[in-house]
Amino acid sequence: MANTDLSNFHKPVLPSFFDGTDLRPEGLSREQIDFFSQNGFISEVPVLSYRQLGLLREELALLMDTSLPPNPLFYEFHHNESSDPETVLFHALGAWRISPGFHDLVFLRLIVKIAEQLLGGPVRLWHDQVFVKPPRDGAVVEWHQDYS
Repeated sequence: MANTDLSNFHKPVLPSFFDGTDLRPEGLSREQIDFFSQNGFISEVPVLSYRQLGLLREELALLMDTSLPPNPLFYEFHHNESSDPETVLFHALGAWRISPGFHDLVFLRLIVKIAEQLLGGPVRLWHDQVFVKPPRDGAVVEWHQDYS
């Protein structure tokens, strides 16, 4: 991954990321929106194909590679933010500036539509954040509130 700041590109940079799953921008049903309003969450909303997930996993592995120095385009970067050296808690802000797949995720119409439906109007990216806790690893993010 080069040091090109992808945030300067205001459209997708990887046309192959879009594989037809983005062609159904209908978003959520009225029932899903009502459930979210009452409960504060919804689940089982497919937005990415297995191919897209595979691409994002490959790019994430490169972002997390401990043999590489952190990319200076990250706003914040921690190879391991865990207080226990035996566990892993990767944490980074700014992947969308570095990784073509994470950049193009911002432009996925279905995700934008769902965010607009849940928030009740237009949305704008504030920042992205990646937390990775490998399965059965035991790393913990304590309960907290951001930007209270």
